[in-house]
Amino acid sequence: MATTGPRMALAALAALGATAVFTAPANAVPDGSAIHGGDIYVSSEAHIAHDGTIHLFGEYHCAAPSPSGTVQIKATIEQEDVRLSIGGGDAQCDGEVHDWSAHGTLRLTPTVHAGEALAKAELQEIRFGGGLLPRSIDTVAQDVHPVEVIDHR
Repeated sequence: MATTGPRMALAALAALGATAVFTAPANAVPDGSAIHGGDIYVSSEAHIAHDGTIHLFGEYHCAAPSPSGTVQIKATIEQEDVRLSIGGGDAQCDGEVHDWSAHGTLRLTPTVHAGEALAKAELQEIRFGGGLLPRSIDTVAQDVHPVEVIDHR
């Protein structure tokens, strides 16, 4: 079977993405402690909206990241054998407490339902080394605990 131009481009893009994921070290900081004086908290509830999106939210605070990096929020929900990671966007690291929210579609994970799940929120500092790929990804704060998923569909 011949490989078409668009398929070859997609394969190259997938390989580049895999390289970024597997070559950037992820250095987790245990027990929610933070190397930049920050913390993150995830609410005890997650909500499934009428349109099939799941919403996680909470609060965070952090000090300024390194000049060569940015701090982002990552949220994950796990229920039974399904894990869905959703981004919460860039964090504003000014030492103040801020609200965060993360939204993700259940289109590819339709088995997520009302009931208990495990939620994880992380502040991740991403440092770049001059190119498009991250040089390192450090988890600077995290919160993991059971949540109640409420389905509004």
